[in-house]
Amino acid sequence: MDAPPTQAEVREDEEQHVKLQETIELLTAAGYFRARIKGLSPFDKVVGGMTWCITTCNFDVDVDLLFQENSTIGQKIALTEKIVRVLPRMKCPHRLEPHQIQGLDFIHIYPTVQWLVKKAIETREELGDYNRAFSVSQFNKNHCTPQDKEFEERKEQSFGSVSKVKDSYKPRRHYRRAHGLKGDDEELRIHSTLLEYGRKYTVAQPSKGKDDGDNKKKAVASALGGGQDEEPANFVEEKKIKDLMRGLSITEEAQITTSTVGSIVGLQSEEIQQVAAHYADKQQELSSEDRSERLTGAQQQKRLVTSLNKQIAVQEKKCEEMAQNHSKLQQEYEETKNKMDKVNETSAKFDEEMSKLEELETGANKEVLQTLRSLVAMNEKLKKQEQQFRAECKEKLAKLQQQIAELKEGVGEEEDDERSQLIEKQYQADKEKLQKIKLLLARKNREISALQRKIDEVPSRAELSQYQRRFVELYSQVASTHTETKQFYTLYNTLDDTKLYLEKEVNLLNSIHDNFSQAMASSSTKEQFLKQFEQIVDGIMTNKTKVEKKKQEEKMRRDHLNDTYLDLIDKQRHYFKTVKDFKEECRKNEILLGRLQKA
Repeated sequence: MDAPPTQAEVREDEEQHVKLQETIELLTAAGYFRARIKGLSPFDKVVGGMTWCITTCNFDVDVDLLFQENSTIGQKIALTEKIVRVLPRMKCPHRLEPHQIQGLDFIHIYPTVQWLVKKAIETREELGDYNRAFSVSQFNKNHCTPQDKEFEERKEQSFGSVSKVKDSYKPRRHYRRAHGLKGDDEELRIHSTLLEYGRKYTVAQPSKGKDDGDNKKKAVASALGGGQDEEPANFVEEKKIKDLMRGLSITEEAQITTSTVGSIVGLQSEEIQQVAAHYADKQQELSSEDRSERLTGAQQQKRLVTSLNKQIAVQEKKCEEMAQNHSKLQQEYEETKNKMDKVNETSAKFDEEMSKLEELETGANKEVLQTLRSLVAMNEKLKKQEQQFRAECKEKLAKLQQQIAELKEGVGEEEDDERSQLIEKQYQADKEKLQKIKLLLARKNREISALQRKIDEVPSRAELSQYQRRFVELYSQVASTHTETKQFYTLYNTLDDTKLYLEKEVNLLNSIHDNFSQAMASSSTKEQFLKQFEQIVDGIMTNKTKVEKKKQEEKMRRDHLNDTYLDLIDKQRHYFKTVKDFKEECRKNEILLGRLQKA
């Protein structure tokens, strides 16, 4: 009946042990290497790991990472309650109670630890990415890599080459319209504009009465150049192009002037042949382009429409930008207008004040004001004259100083040489004296420093009293530690003796219990058993008397030591009183000596 519960309990313990090992391995893998210490209890390892994970996730928990090990039950309960209080704030999906942590229920602790480790790893990755991005931004503020330098060097060259390519491939105008087009046909204007820039397009226009499928087929056929029905349409388009070309004239860039003709004639014959061959090749290319353009007129029309749509989008974007600029300028205009209104208001106020002041002027005040104005004007004139006078004085002083310097340079160089020699000799003598004085001063300073060190080696009265106080504190601390150690030894010896006597008593009772049934079997064994029992009782009583005698001796010794201690305390009290009286007498002596010296 008892076997199944015992097996179930063992299985549960094994599962708890497995979960404990998995929890410790998980904390170690996450970076909490304190869990490897074998001397720590499982409670300290798990609680320390959970606290470390919580602080890594940037959550405040009122627990020190280096908490006290092997805590009491009350401290453990308070610690687990603080940890469990933080878990809901971290939005932990697992419920955990303080008694589960205290009771080391690792089946419920493991999921929570697993979630905390995952959260800590995610937080560290986020902080790592943030710190890495911040360090890169700080590096880019003051430094740059060789690739960036190379990119900046090549940037200008690439911009130059791109601008050259754009200039070389930008559209060039070859023709110009001699007179305006008749009518407002948009298609004619488009064709004429394209012809001005050297491009010829043919657009096949389908008839309106047919389906879209037929229109598409005809457009494809016209683009591919197939079919005999499309030849009249192509002929009409070519006729339109020729009519438009008659209304165009060659631009100044394409016209051949007399100077160019003269330069061409002046060239050598071989160069003229090369130019003629190049012209023939170009003419052939243009004719082939015209054919391809005639064949793919529909495609060219589509390209034209897309390019025009792009231009429309660009112009709309420019229009939006202009509207934004207009709104900004309108705001600036409103602000300046408001400022102008404020300035006008202040100026109007000033004008009103001036008009009031002019109204306050009477016949008597006008004379005073005129005198004041004349005095102010005179003051301004005097200030200007003073400034001019100072400038003239400075110029004269500079001229006089220059003249004095020139005169000093021109007067007796020989006398200056003799005087300079005497000054040099006196300077050298004074310099030697100064060096000797410095040496003497250094020697005296060394002697003073040596004496100062000797004086400092002798402790003062305050230092001695401080040393005495520290020694007394150290002695009291050592004495308290010694007393505590003696108490521990005494307690240990007492408990050891108690244990010895209890073991003897247990052995005696066990032997009596074992031999009681045999001793009561017969009268002889019973008498023998009673005699042994009386001997045991006599031995116990003798041991008791010995112990009581020893106790009495220790008590007498304690009383004697207590009397000695009280005598020493009286002597100490008498000593402190004597020292205090001696200090008071010394103070009175010093006061009297001071009075005698003053007298």
